[in-house]
Amino acid sequence: MNIIYKFFIIVPIVSALSLLTSCDSKAPQGTPSHPVEKVRDTVEFTPEQMQSADIQFSQIEQRIIGGSLKVNGILDVPPQQKISVSVPLGGFLKSTTMLQGSRVKKGQLLAVIEHPDFIQLQQDYLEAKNQLEYAQADYERQQELAKENFTAQKTFQLARTTYQNWLAKRNGLLAKLKLINVNITNLEAGNISSTANVYSSINGFVTQVNVNIGMYVRPTDVIFQIVDTEHLHAELTVFEKDVPFIKIGQKVRFTLANETLERIATVHLIGREIGAERTIRIHSHLDREDRDLLPGMYLKAIIETGGDSVNALPNDAIVDYQGKKYIFVPIENIHEKKSANKTDASGGQQFKMIEIRTGKSELGFTEVVLPEDWTMDTRVVSIGAYSILSKIMNIEAEK
Repeated sequence: MNIIYKFFIIVPIVSALSLLTSCDSKAPQGTPSHPVEKVRDTVEFTPEQMQSADIQFSQIEQRIIGGSLKVNGILDVPPQQKISVSVPLGGFLKSTTMLQGSRVKKGQLLAVIEHPDFIQLQQDYLEAKNQLEYAQADYERQQELAKENFTAQKTFQLARTTYQNWLAKRNGLLAKLKLINVNITNLEAGNISSTANVYSSINGFVTQVNVNIGMYVRPTDVIFQIVDTEHLHAELTVFEKDVPFIKIGQKVRFTLANETLERIATVHLIGREIGAERTIRIHSHLDREDRDLLPGMYLKAIIETGGDSVNALPNDAIVDYQGKKYIFVPIENIHEKKSANKTDASGGQQFKMIEIRTGKSELGFTEVVLPEDWTMDTRVVSIGAYSILSKIMNIEAEK
């Protein structure tokens, strides 16, 4: 009885297991129980969407990232490009049109100074000029007489001394008049003026105006300061421990405060004096002049002291999605040469998301490791990459 009971229990179980095995054998081999859906990697933008997202392109750049020093500094100009304007003889400011920021050219009138002493100075000059002419004529006459022994040697020496004294006085007064820019030709024609003009000796911009109309200006007062910004340079501050790594000719990449635009300079001089904070000054020349820059602007810089040249892209070109790094390229332009910042506004544009690996980052750029089949003239979305990613994410969310 027990044997019969066990038989009836075992047979249904074996049958059930056989049925399950038979069903499994009919399923395709290797089919997962929960299929993984592939992430969408292409998207299309209309011309309006491209304009709204401000899509811009760039290409892979070769940059030295790593083996560098991060430093701070300011923009400055050489001493010969910055002048302090003063009035050597003093006077009252009669007129000026200068304002802070005014652009001036060499020889341009800056101000007019007035003082009664200018009149006396011109009178003294004319008197000295006339006395010199008389003394010169008498000296030349006594010189001829002395050759023939028709005059005493003492009389000849007196005439010569008088002539030399008036010559010295005339030349001294002439030098003073030139300091206040008196027109000597007009003066010798009899035109005496109580005013003197002040002119600019360089091209540049007025950075300081320290006077007003009617103010008395002493010779030691600085009435204007003018700076020629054509030859700006970057003055960098480097700590003593980093000095051995600095060499003349090294490239300097710097950005100004609240700017992302990178500018390039070259190390030109290395300071020879250590400051109180154990730092030295590094003088760097800008590779490209920029008249929009002003002296005194603060900057952050990287001095390239060595390292390898690597493929790099702007940080804004790289997006982070699901823990991986991606860039976007226009699909139809992957193997075509196109200008770096040109977009096709006549129709839609498709973009492909390409996975990459990244390395070190420095001054707004990141090292990238690209696919093996990458061509260096491929355009990459440098601005607007996150707008493209957002559209892809929205499409994925709607599925």
